Amino acid sequence: MNRTTRTIVSILGAFFAIGGIDHGVFEILHWNTPTTGLFIQAIGQANRFWVYGTEDAFTLIPNFLLTGILAVIFSLAIMVWLAGFIQTRHGPAIFFLLFACLFLVGGGVGQVFFFIPAWAVSTRIHSPLTWWQKVLPEATRRRLAGLWPATMVAGLLCFLVALEIAIFGIVPGVADPNLKNYICWSILAAGLVAILFNFVAGFAQDIQDKRMEN
Repeated sequence: MNRTTRTIVSILGAFFAIGGIDHGVFEILHWNTPTTGLFIQAIGQANRFWVYGTEDAFTLIPNFLLTGILAVIFSLAIMVWLAGFIQTRHGPAIFFLLFACLFLVGGGVGQVFFFIPAWAVSTRIHSPLTWWQKVLPEATRRRLAGLWPATMVAGLLCFLVALEIAIFGIVPGVADPNLKNYICWSILAAGLVAILFNFVAGFAQDIQDKRMEN
């Protein structure tokens, strides 16, 4: 088993699920009211902190309260599954199914760009990583392997900072909401790049670990 890859997927996936929980909580605050269609704004006007703080989502459930409850339930289920079962035979498939359900019940639109790569990497937990051994020279692998903790922390910090801005719109020294929105998406994009780099660094670490074992 590629232990570093499993660790990365479990930790990052759990943090991504936080986004589903925050959507669910704000949807619950709408209480027992009907949704206005398939695409909704999780944060209603009464609970909004700034003009762009809407937290857009998709849902098949025509009720805000039920949508929010299900979003929280599926987010927690993802966390539990990643913590204990992602390495099992059907672990990645169940992970994808749980994420699909989360998306369909108001877990948020933006998380798609993070969950899909995490799921793809989860399918490599038991892979020999032969292709990566070919494309990553040994010297490069050694350098990358030592970077996986730092790149994971960098990606998580970007994700959490972007999530804070998306909800609360707090950017020190910036008052223009359009600029805040640009900063939010820029930080989120930087976080995605860091996380993709982190996945590659994790593969490099697992390849190096196997070479040490052999």
